[in-house]
Amino acid sequence: MGTVIVNGTLVTASETFPAELRMEDGRIAAVGCNLARPGDEVVDAGGLLVMPGGVDVHTHLDLPSMGTVASDDFESGTLAAVFGGTTSIVDFVTPAKGKTLTESLELWRQKAEGRAVIDYGLHMSVTEMAADTLEQMEAVFEQGVTSFKVFTAYPGVLMLDDAAILRALRWSAKRGALIQVHAENGLAIAELVASLAAEGKLEPRHHAASRPSVLEGEASARVLALAEVAGAPVYLVHLTCREALEAVRSARVRGVRAFAETCPQYLYLSDDKLALPDFEGAKFVCSPPLRDNSHAPALWQGLCLGDLQVVATDHCPFNFKGQKEAGRGDFRKIPNGLPGIETRLTLVHQGVVEGRLSINRFVDVVATAPAKMFGLHPRKGVLAPGADADVVIWDPQKRVDLSAARLHMRVDYSLYEGQVFTGGPAKVFVGGRLTVDGDRFLGKAGDGRFLRRRAFVDP
Repeated sequence: MGTVIVNGTLVTASETFPAELRMEDGRIAAVGCNLARPGDEVVDAGGLLVMPGGVDVHTHLDLPSMGTVASDDFESGTLAAVFGGTTSIVDFVTPAKGKTLTESLELWRQKAEGRAVIDYGLHMSVTEMAADTLEQMEAVFEQGVTSFKVFTAYPGVLMLDDAAILRALRWSAKRGALIQVHAENGLAIAELVASLAAEGKLEPRHHAASRPSVLEGEASARVLALAEVAGAPVYLVHLTCREALEAVRSARVRGVRAFAETCPQYLYLSDDKLALPDFEGAKFVCSPPLRDNSHAPALWQGLCLGDLQVVATDHCPFNFKGQKEAGRGDFRKIPNGLPGIETRLTLVHQGVVEGRLSINRFVDVVATAPAKMFGLHPRKGVLAPGADADVVIWDPQKRVDLSAARLHMRVDYSLYEGQVFTGGPAKVFVGGRLTVDGDRFLGKAGDGRFLRRRAFVDP
């Protein structure tokens, strides 16, 4: 027996066409006409769109940070993800001081196993370059962790110097790994933070002033130059601004294999949120910070033209009460991070509604491109025989209220409280199983499997 979706319009990264889709044994078995057999379950898509499940390649679930822990764990976070139409994630392992990469990978797998509702892969953050770090990277690469994050920010905690980043890039060029970079000038930011603190400027709005966009642009250009020297691909995470985008464009013109993601918060929100009264601005503190309104149009254009390949979330939620409030009176103590794992597809689809993206480009940036970029294609991100049957029946006219009370993320506020957007999932299948049907969750913790990912291949 199988499940056949009928009367829908299939949407991929390159095509839109009417067809039926048949699922068997957790995989897509066929795309075509008259696919139902006796005994099959037939699902009527009723003129809606049928698309591959979303792939979110930037999440931080159950992450210890700044004396607290992200409020979503692998169960609550992946449940929220699937309600929003995301059917696979890739989360970041962040090693504690003194822990090897292998030990840290095992810890993150323990966090996820038996809890994740959807399939999950893992990236590895590299926060120091010891004599044996490249050997440790090799060991986790062999376990299907094929992407590694480095930081030019957070000196003394996470930051690597240029020499260490170059070593990682040269190794990745030979091994087929992908280096990801959080690109901000950490030393300059530390100086600005100290100056602001000395002047008593410690409200949330000063968080953005301490991390200006020009320092993201500078660090991005510097890392892209290192990648050019190493002959390695490089991927900039959570790109926020015109300066960084121009650095990517310039590098690509030079032949550098430069790739980048942005996040919905940088497309829709601006730094004026940080100035909200009664410490409400703390809800919007993240790094890199929200920018002024002049940057978002450039990011939308970058998505349209292909200068930005992916929209991910950087989902790292902290409750306002009891967590963000720790920084009342001192922005340096506000846990950095925003919720977004559930709202990504609806927010990006709003770009289709407003004429910023085609429906095919929408599918590309939320599903197909991230799957290709991070070694999950053709298993994920496509509607093709043999792919995992992670399928979303998408209602492009659905009105979606993104208020906190209507969402499933385990956080006590919404970035878009009271706002209604257009487009959302009607049904979500994970591995061929109907997991979300309207407002009903039909899956269970532990359904998700660890994804061993392939080496990087230019998409």
